[in-house]
Amino acid sequence: MKYLVASDVHGSLFYVNQFIKRIETEKPDKIILLGDLYYHGPRNPLPRDYNPKEVCTILNRYKDQLIVIKGNCDAEVDEMISDFTFHDSFVLNQSIFFTHGHHINIDHPIKGYDMIIYGHFHIPFIKEKENQIFINPGSISLPKENSYHGYLVLEDNNIELKDLDGNIHIKKKI
Repeated sequence: MKYLVASDVHGSLFYVNQFIKRIETEKPDKIILLGDLYYHGPRNPLPRDYNPKEVCTILNRYKDQLIVIKGNCDAEVDEMISDFTFHDSFVLNQSIFFTHGHHINIDHPIKGYDMIIYGHFHIPFIKEKENQIFINPGSISLPKENSYHGYLVLEDNNIELKDLDGNIHIKKKI
């Protein structure tokens, strides 16, 4: 199975449309969104073409492919307008744990999983610590620390961190 993993859209119509182009090119079986879909949050600037209502309309079209994790900026009203469920976390193959990252992350891990994938920090990376792999796809719309607008491709035993032009920035076999 092929999974596209993205995080921190923060209501940007421009960048969600860029991500949709990647979905059409990559043709994943499932899309995992790691939270913060609509609201930009009080610590972030308004993202380009901020339009959470239209972002919701676009994401609703992919409801059958989506697995969505609730982020710290996602609210009950966001769940009411979305045609998909927001989960606190998601586990794939009993070994990969997906979360938003504001509670569980490389500095506050949980045991029992080979890999923890999360967003929240808007900085893409793949790191290993104490026999676990930690991955962050970065942010679709508000990357930090001069990083790229990124997402993750997880397929078989391969991980690729890519930018919205499809360029591979980090590749790892697991």
